[in-house]
Amino acid sequence: MASDADDREICICYHVTFGKVVRYTRQNLIRIKRVSQISQCYGAGTGCGWCVPFLQKIYEDLLAGVEPEMKMSGDEYRQRRKDYHKKMGIERPD
Repeated sequence: MASDADDREICICYHVTFGKVVRYTRQNLIRIKRVSQISQCYGAGTGCGWCVPFLQKIYEDLLAGVEPEMKMSGDEYRQRRKDYHKKMGIERPD
C-alpha cells in the first residue's frame, strides 16, 4: 500500500524516494548482505551519508518483517539533513 512517504526523497543527493528504496530492498532482500548494497538503487547512500541510517532502518525493518515507515515530515527531514551538513562541515547547495 502506497503512502505519502513513498514519494519523499530519502536520498536527497540522488533524488531517490523512500518508496523506491523500500521496493528495491524488499525485492532484493535475500541478496542484500550489507546496507551498502542498497546503493545499487540509484546510488542511494553514496552522497553525503545522511540517509545511511535511514537505509539501515529500512533494511532491518524488512528483515524483521515490519513495514518500514518514514515518521518525520519532509520538511523536518530536510532541516535535520541541513543541520547534519553544518555539523559535519559539508557544503552542499541543496
